[in-house]
Amino acid sequence: MATAGNSRLLGGLDALVRAAGAKVWSARLAELGRSAAASQRVGRALLRHHAIEITVDRLRRTGLDRAPTPAEARIIALTAEAASLFATLSAPGKARMRAALRQGLSGENTLVPLYHLLRTAALKRARGFEVRFAGFEDGAPFDLLIRRDGMDAEIACDVVSAEDGRDVHRGAWVRLVDAIDPDLQTWLAAHPGRYLLKLTLPQGLRGEQDRLAALHGRIRTMLAGSRRADHDEAAVLRLDPLMLAAAQADELGLLSSLRREFGHEAHLAVTSAGDGVFVLAARAGRENEVAAAIRRRMAAIAPTRLTGARPGILAMFVEDTDRAEWRHLRDRLELEGEARQFLTNPEARRVVAVTCASRLELFGAGAPDGAPDGEVRFRNPAHPSAKAAALAPAVASSV
Repeated sequence: MATAGNSRLLGGLDALVRAAGAKVWSARLAELGRSAAASQRVGRALLRHHAIEITVDRLRRTGLDRAPTPAEARIIALTAEAASLFATLSAPGKARMRAALRQGLSGENTLVPLYHLLRTAALKRARGFEVRFAGFEDGAPFDLLIRRDGMDAEIACDVVSAEDGRDVHRGAWVRLVDAIDPDLQTWLAAHPGRYLLKLTLPQGLRGEQDRLAALHGRIRTMLAGSRRADHDEAAVLRLDPLMLAAAQADELGLLSSLRREFGHEAHLAVTSAGDGVFVLAARAGRENEVAAAIRRRMAAIAPTRLTGARPGILAMFVEDTDRAEWRHLRDRLELEGEARQFLTNPEARRVVAVTCASRLELFGAGAPDGAPDGEVRFRNPAHPSAKAAALAPAVASSV
């Protein structure tokens, strides 16, 4: 049962659902429930992907009889921001925001774009800016108009998936593992032991059903024929004994050991049956280019989302990444390198700064996994307003 204090905290949840439409919300959550129940790994991935919607719905139904987790607290606070914003918008503004909500509750979409927008606005207010939701209220191509000490700037918020920079998509990998898991359990029952199947996929794996089915079939045929290797231009498969010292650990411990062994770009899965363990480890034929995909997205949207009448900021949200990859992008300066390269290009002439954040910052993860300032910022030194003191809290480089 929720306490009185927590009940007040949760007050915005119902208001958000009313803004989206109760029938739309109920249909969406029912759809997510059916999809999550259909398969184990795909279901877990789907629940993570739609964490905002599922958390909002759970808290509406059950309340809180404890202090919220950091992620819950962020979701509660941003939901309250959304409800408050909706109440203050004009009729056209309400219609635009409702459309954004319903888009986030359809297909493979999520509410992350809206919550990224709300969090970006909250960050700017905390840094002393007045914030207007110009996208909703005025139908502007940008999302936020901020002002400080008499100076304005436009902010365009956008979401880019890290999958755009991977040849092997995590979503496709999860579907493959879910499909082949029963075959591996059956095989392990007949061949007790510890095994590692390495897959190198030069042509990638992006979710095409025929390619998933073909790879699934090749693995089944390879195991049925007791073969140790199989290769062609699409895939190189090699089956070896699993030699890691941690192979007798539970799945979480084993995955940690495998991650150290194979690196952050590897796609890993563990299947067990009795005392048997079967590990799948896949890599693309080349390194991921997540930061380059972010640069390409910025170049595509800057000319259309920012008007050029004021300094412009691109607030990029990097979706579908995890702690290890996000830290790698920052620590290895890949994100900085691509952002600064973008800022030298003609497409960036309206851009005074770029900011980047992920789910770690959205849900309140602190350093070292989350960016210390809640986002990573890169200022464009060539922009005429780059050194404007009024904009400094929003544009000064954080690295």
